[in-house]
Amino acid sequence: MNTVFHPTIAALSPPPRPLSQYPPKSPPPPPPHSSHSLSPPKPKLKPKTPLTFSTSLPLQPLFTTPNPNPPSLFSHLLSLLRHSTRHADLARAVHASVLKLETDTHLGNALVSAYLKLGLVPQAYRVFESLPSPNVVSFTAIVSGFAKSGWEQQAAELFCRMRRSGIEPNEYSFVAMLTACIRVFDLELGQQVHGLAVKMGYLDCAFVSNAVMGLYWKCGCLDYALKLFEEMPHNGDIASWNTVMAGLVSEGMYDEVFDLLRQLLRSEGCVVDNITLSTVLTACTGNNAFLEGQGVHAYAVKTGLEGDLSVGNALIGLYGECGSVKDVAGMFERMPARDVITWTEMITAYMGFGLVELGVEMFDQMPERNSYSYNALMAGFCRNGEGLRALDLFMKMMEEGVELTEFTLSSVVGACGLLMDCKSSEQIHGFVIKFGFDSNVCIGAALLDMCTRCGRMGDATKLFHQWPTEQEKSVILTSIICGYARNGQLDEAISIFDRYQSEGIMVMDEVASTSLLGLCGTIGYHELGKQIHSHAVKYGFLADVGVGNATISMYTKCWNMDEGIKIFGMMRTHDIVSWNVLLAGYLLHRRGDEALAVWSKMKMTGIKPDKITFILIISAHRHTNSSSVDNCRSLFLSMKAVYDIEPTPEHFASFIGVLGYWGLLDEAEDTINKMPFKPEVSVWRALLDSCRIRMNTAVGKKVVKRILAMEPKDPSSYILLSNLYSACGRWDCSEMVRDDMRKRGFRKHPGRSWFIHNNKIHPFYARDKSHPQVKDIYSALEILIVECMKAGYVPDTSFVLHEVEEHQKKDFLYYHSAKLAATYGLLTNNPGKPIRVVKNILLCGDCHTFLKYLSIVAKRAIHVRDASGFHYFSNGQCSCKDYW
Repeated sequence: MNTVFHPTIAALSPPPRPLSQYPPKSPPPPPPHSSHSLSPPKPKLKPKTPLTFSTSLPLQPLFTTPNPNPPSLFSHLLSLLRHSTRHADLARAVHASVLKLETDTHLGNALVSAYLKLGLVPQAYRVFESLPSPNVVSFTAIVSGFAKSGWEQQAAELFCRMRRSGIEPNEYSFVAMLTACIRVFDLELGQQVHGLAVKMGYLDCAFVSNAVMGLYWKCGCLDYALKLFEEMPHNGDIASWNTVMAGLVSEGMYDEVFDLLRQLLRSEGCVVDNITLSTVLTACTGNNAFLEGQGVHAYAVKTGLEGDLSVGNALIGLYGECGSVKDVAGMFERMPARDVITWTEMITAYMGFGLVELGVEMFDQMPERNSYSYNALMAGFCRNGEGLRALDLFMKMMEEGVELTEFTLSSVVGACGLLMDCKSSEQIHGFVIKFGFDSNVCIGAALLDMCTRCGRMGDATKLFHQWPTEQEKSVILTSIICGYARNGQLDEAISIFDRYQSEGIMVMDEVASTSLLGLCGTIGYHELGKQIHSHAVKYGFLADVGVGNATISMYTKCWNMDEGIKIFGMMRTHDIVSWNVLLAGYLLHRRGDEALAVWSKMKMTGIKPDKITFILIISAHRHTNSSSVDNCRSLFLSMKAVYDIEPTPEHFASFIGVLGYWGLLDEAEDTINKMPFKPEVSVWRALLDSCRIRMNTAVGKKVVKRILAMEPKDPSSYILLSNLYSACGRWDCSEMVRDDMRKRGFRKHPGRSWFIHNNKIHPFYARDKSHPQVKDIYSALEILIVECMKAGYVPDTSFVLHEVEEHQKKDFLYYHSAKLAATYGLLTNNPGKPIRVVKNILLCGDCHTFLKYLSIVAKRAIHVRDASGFHYFSNGQCSCKDYW
């Protein structure tokens, strides 16, 4: 048939294109859309070293014996060649016998094919070169073999040589040549092959058209593949449908895949096969479409395709992402055959469920492994915060000589970022540089992110400035901006964003939008967050679940819970992260009853919770009435039995926090003693914090001893104990603890508070005098302190860590960062607007008391977000009810 595409065919005529002009294996950007012509952008070409075929034997004709070929011997040799595809020695023996016979191209072609199937490409090439009169079958076989063996350049040369020899290609020749183009993403040469196929009338052949469609979608031109598919008579064969579906899946166009499947089921002449089902199941997994996936599974059972290996693997992927452990294990047990992909999918599934040990057990049981198996295990370790085990696995891969891929190195670099260990990160960084992998874009971006997570901002900045100018900068811009924010350098983060955004260098795609919305939430930068949200709406990014989730999180962290709820309601699809983000927002605002209402809705709609969901739901019971403790206890005890989620130390810490918050310290301590594994420090800290809230020094002292035995150099434990004594009025004991801290050289993590005014972050530390308006701030604060003291405020000097006189302690206390930030807000904010302050650690008790009185004196609402959540101060009251 004819087609609207008529690419040039000149380059397929002699002379052939030089080998050095073949492009590397990286897809070009899609061409501009046009209904009249195909004019894709030309990808930058890099020289690729041609491969040569060395042999100890000369390339001379192999078929020179003048004896005739007995028909029976001829047939016997052909039969042996058909059976030699797994036995190289047999193929060589037949080859030796063939040398004694009269020239026969058919027999020579069979020998070429046998060697190619054995992966012995140089031997196949030697036989091909020795054929006195190779025909189209000979050329097609060797071109196909080269294309599939990574020797695409030589395949193209041989195709052009065939044309120069006057041999016209057949449909198989076109498929072989298009395969070579697809493998090196050579869109330009592929267009020429397409044009030649049109000229010779081979586009009517379904599998030639399928190969052309494969070329276009692999090279980022899916629109042209779809156009070709629409013009095919009856839309081709089932392979045509599968090709188009695969292209749609690669572009994340899952709804279109489902529409195409419905059309296919209604059409006549094409029957759904295993490739169709595995492709659609991949779309279901990517779209989190569990119900549709179950429907496809039912269809597979009905048609007898459930037992197919590729379908089974896709089902494991679906249930690993959207189903339960029971679904995945059941599917694995029912599979009649398994391959390395099956086992790797199981590792990925178990790691996704947080069942790290089961994932490791599955890896250990694998009959055979490849680099993908190791990478799946390493990615699983990283996903579950097991950075040290990921590093150990990397060392094992090195020792066993496993191939290190881009994914391997990106994962091990990410593992160092998880550990936040400067020394380990420097060693891995050195390894990457030594072996020349740092020039890889993905690995380079991972290195920069690792440096920011390990506090190596100097190295991160250096990597940023060394980034190649020809490479797109959006990814590393996002990393460096978030890195500055993560390390408390908020002004630098916003400065870089403003600069590169104004210069048009930073492309605000889905990834950048997600990261920057997260940054705005962390900082509490509501206005900038709204701008990024508007940009996401304008360009349709909110259809991306990740962007939607980040938008919800940003609003809930920026004092705007109602807008977060609204965005959640507007999203077309939700994943478990969407629900968790909504729950986390309610907890930040201490709205536990509404969080539990969301949990009820999740259960009614069949949403499958994960381990993060349970941490949030358990914690929500702190912000409800005490009668809900029974429900919390029942939920905690049902995690394994009902939801197949094993309680982790984080779940125990949350549950201990709830029990302690409501004064059930004995039960909390008893729960810790009965834990099925050794309690981590986080669990004991939850109990110690409960002792502070309930002013129980007896239990608190015992807990501190345990914590200090586990982490003797952590100053936060001393601070918790000191605050506990202060809360009970035992000032002398509190001072003794702090004196012990000073003797050991421990320092409290510096508190920092900030207020955003005129799109600029104004940060403050305790007794900070670096602000340009420091005189006005200090003068105003002194007046406010006097007015608050008249209203009943009494400074609590127990929160001063320094060993100074009492009157000096008051001076230290008056100028805590939260007081300075709130005062600056009163000086600059418009009358009637609430003062919004963010603090990086918990508010101290004295600042909390002061801000309650300040809301009375200033007659203003003061909103503070600290490490525990939001404090809404109004008319002398706080929304936390003095428990935080």
